[in-house]
Amino acid sequence: MAITAAASRLGTSAFDEAARVELRPDASREDVQTVIRAVYRQLLGNDYLMASERLTSAESLLRDGNLTVREFVRCVAKSELYKSKFFYNNFQTRFIELNYKHLLGRAPYDESEVSFHNDLYHNEGYDAEIDSYIDSAEYQASFGDNTVPDYQGFEYRAGQRSVGFTRLFRLYRGYANSDRAQSEGSNPRLARELAKNQASSILQPSGTQNWSHYRASDDVAPNQCLGGSYGESGRVYRIEVAGIRQPGYPVVRRSSTAFLVPYEGLSNKMQQIQKTGARIVSVKPA
Repeated sequence: MAITAAASRLGTSAFDEAARVELRPDASREDVQTVIRAVYRQLLGNDYLMASERLTSAESLLRDGNLTVREFVRCVAKSELYKSKFFYNNFQTRFIELNYKHLLGRAPYDESEVSFHNDLYHNEGYDAEIDSYIDSAEYQASFGDNTVPDYQGFEYRAGQRSVGFTRLFRLYRGYANSDRAQSEGSNPRLARELAKNQASSILQPSGTQNWSHYRASDDVAPNQCLGGSYGESGRVYRIEVAGIRQPGYPVVRRSSTAFLVPYEGLSNKMQQIQKTGARIVSVKPA
């Protein structure tokens, strides 16, 4: 059964019928390799992994039955490989967002969760931060010792909060997307909504229609009409545009731009934008 009626457009259809990846006692060598690939994919956010980067010692211990999947996950999350991809070059809040996504399969529900992990890292260090997810009752209940973490937020399950569904889409940008290849770079995705205790908007995943968009920040001008003369009606609208491409703009089709337009000129401006090949994301009163 589809996760939502719009699963194909939201990019979640890959998970509709996907079985959870579990290491069973009678697992074959191929089964173990499937588990290893699934752990790397989940924890590395679908980022490319070179052969020289693989954790061969930890893989061997798992293959020989001397590590559980849970402990293999811990090895990956504490490795220099994970740190180099997600810790050293990201803001702390972005790192925490990714830990929630990679290790618990969901987004933070509220600002208190991010604050807790910020304090934990500063007081007890990196290893304690990673252990807090893997040793949590939530991890144990969701994945146990031998199931690879997966995305929990696309389906309603007992104990989950509905706000997690929309928040996860700010972190998940499509099945083929990498956590290190997104247009917002190392910036946190949820800081603004968490601080305001607001639900996140669901944005279409990257690559679903050959374009990628992230919402322009509310504090980036132009945002609101602050007086002055704006046409005969006095009504002003804010048009948000993704992928604009014309003289004076960089050739980056996933950038966001906003315009303040009087009501009388709204139709002409929208036609002008569409002629550039850009996509109008939203039109709302300023």
